Formats: sequence, structure tokens, C-alpha cells
Amino acid sequence: MIVAPPSGNTFTPNDLTILHKGFDTLALAIKANIPSELFDYLDAERNVAEQERRDVLVSYNGIDLLLSPHGGSGYRFIASGGQEGATWFFKKPNAKDPWGIRLSFGSFFMAMHGLGAAKAHVDHIMDRFGIRFGPDDISISRADFCVDVLAPSFVLNPDQFVMHSAAGRRDYITPDDMSVHGKSGRVTSVTIGGTRNRQVIIYDKRAEVIAHKKSHWWDIWNHTLRTCKQAENDPAHVRTYRLSPDPNFAAENRVWRVEFRAGKDLLKDRWGIRTWGQFFDLFGDLCREAGEVVRYTELTPSDPNRARWPNHPLWEIVCAEMNDDLTEMRSGADPNPMKQVHREEHIGMLVRNVLGCSITLGALHDTDVDGLGKMFDTLAADMTAEVEANPVRAAKQLQDAKDRYVFIQKPERPT
Repeated sequence: MIVAPPSGNTFTPNDLTILHKGFDTLALAIKANIPSELFDYLDAERNVAEQERRDVLVSYNGIDLLLSPHGGSGYRFIASGGQEGATWFFKKPNAKDPWGIRLSFGSFFMAMHGLGAAKAHVDHIMDRFGIRFGPDDISISRADFCVDVLAPSFVLNPDQFVMHSAAGRRDYITPDDMSVHGKSGRVTSVTIGGTRNRQVIIYDKRAEVIAHKKSHWWDIWNHTLRTCKQAENDPAHVRTYRLSPDPNFAAENRVWRVEFRAGKDLLKDRWGIRTWGQFFDLFGDLCREAGEVVRYTELTPSDPNRARWPNHPLWEIVCAEMNDDLTEMRSGADPNPMKQVHREEHIGMLVRNVLGCSITLGALHDTDVDGLGKMFDTLAADMTAEVEANPVRAAKQLQDAKDRYVFIQKPERPT
């Protein structure tokens, strides 16, 4: 556990606790084209996806991906490996366009497995697809590194940023946070810079997790709380600060994310970062510079020279974390329970949808509340009869659904 250094402000050490640090997004291009056999296979499967207007499960040499019915941005195929893999973009093979592959890893993979595993995953998939490439045939196009801090009493103030005069800034206030107790609004996010260059963001990660239903972050954060020294020595702290979306504990559970984003222009033009080796060697220095070019400071009205304002304790500990070895960072939490939660969330959502639609049918049939049970029995009988009357169609629909949720299905039991 990392806590803030002594400071003259109102923060106490327990106010700032590091919950997570690591890469959040990673995108890269590969100077290679897919083999003609793989192209023919994907092209045929994409035709099926287009005709049926759905993603289709493709399997090639032991690799499963969900193939989209459309391409985009010059790429013929878009295929997803789910949370435990990458999203791949493949062009139609063309000798005049050697950069035929692009891919990106999302936050779940990077948090669970880290940067080293991402590189190993790329090598594994490329080997399975029969694609040969060298160390100079990689081009990193985006990398986001984040630090999540439990900071219940932190208040984000855009005026406390000190930055280079050329940097742009966008301040966000969400509609739900426009007021506090009927008074002024609460700033929930500040973004500095642009996506192709350097971008620094501080935002209310707890609110974003709730809004976008990213439930795995509760497990990641609580895993940290269970394993930190303070939690071991003070069980009451675990109970008090066990994070959840419960609105009754929003103030105590406020988590802020500081994120440094490096776009294509910053990586290549400013730092000369393109290959894996260059990325491993230089990205830590890039983050260190970002924490110096943009700073979140303690407001010092008595000093008109903003450049002399001291760093806020939040900024100090975040920059310290980003100056550490960034290569193998991952949360250490077990991804399997998170998959179970994800699956149960989908099941719960579908059950609510089925119930809602069934009650709506009851209304259209002029059924009163006492007659709903009987109507549900009739509906179940009608659905069973439909399946029995069209078993081939039902079997295909069932298999299509299994394919769609293949990456969150329960693992098969050993025989």
C-alpha cells in the first residue's frame, strides 16, 4: 500500500491509497499480411456473418475469435478475442500495403495479465496464424497507463493544474454531479492534451465503473485492500472501505484515476518509440516527463507564480508509481471469479428482460396480476411447442447464442 507523504494540507495518510496501477489500453500495428488460406476462411465466414447480421465464431488452428459482419477503416476483417484476448483488424493481403494487421488490448486483459503477457499473446496468435514477422515489424500506436487512488476527501479543481501553455484542456461535469446538496457542481473529470499526442486525465473512476457496468474493477480494487498491510493490521478498515456501487457509501468509496495516454505522434515523433524493445526501454521515461509537463498542484493563492506551486500529494504518489518498473504490472486478482460475475450479470439482465416482456404480453392479453402465473405457464408451453415444431431452427439459435457468449461460458468439466 502506498500512502501520501506528509503535507501541510488537510489530507491524512489514510486519505490516499493506491488500489491499482498498470496499463489500461495498448494498440499496435504489425508489418505483415495474413496468409491466403486464412483470408479465404475469414472471407467465407464474414459472408455468413453479413447474411445473418451477427458476429460469428471462427476457429483457426486452435484460436477462437468472434468475427464481425463488417470491417472498417480499410480493414476487411474485425475479430475479437473477448476480454481475455485482443481485438484484431486484418486487411486483404496486398504486397503494396505491408502493414496489414492492427490490434488492441482492453483494460481487462491489461489489468489481469500485464504488458509482458500482451506481447506473448501477440506472438502466440501470430504463430498460430502462420504469420512471420521480425522485431522491427511492430509499431506501437497507443499506450495508456493508469493509477487508481482511493481518495474519499479529494476534490478535483481544474484551477490546480499547471501545464505547458500549448496544452489544451477540457473540463467535464456530468449531469448527475451538477450540484452538491443543491449548491455548486462537482467536477468529475479533467482532460489535458489530445489523443494523438500526450494526454493526461484525472477522473472519478468509481462513477465511470458504475455508469458503464465494469464490475470487474470492484474485485480488482478489493483484492488490493485485502492484501495491503493496512488491511491485514486493521480488519475494520477492510469493512469500512470495501468498495461497492452502493450509493450509501459513495463518499467513502470515491476512487480517482490518473491516466497518462501516449498517442502515435508522441510515441514516434517525440520519443522514437515504435518497437517492443524501444517501448520497454523508454516508456517509463515518457511517463516521468508527462508528470513534469502537466502537474496537479496545491492551490497557493499567495504565490502568483503558478510554476512554483507544489505538487498535490495525489500527484506525488501517482508519479512515484509511474516511475516504477512498468513491464510486468498486473493486478494479481483471479480473473475466473470475475468471469463468473460477468456471466451472472448477463443472466440477470436476460431474466429481467424475459420477465418484463412476459408481463407486457399479459397486459396486451388483458391479464390481471392474479392471472400472470397461469399466463406464464401458457407462454412456457407455447415456447416449448415452438421448439419442438422447429428443432433445427432452435438448435441453430442455441448454438449461435453459445458462440456469442463463448468467452464467458463456464469451462467444460473434465471427462
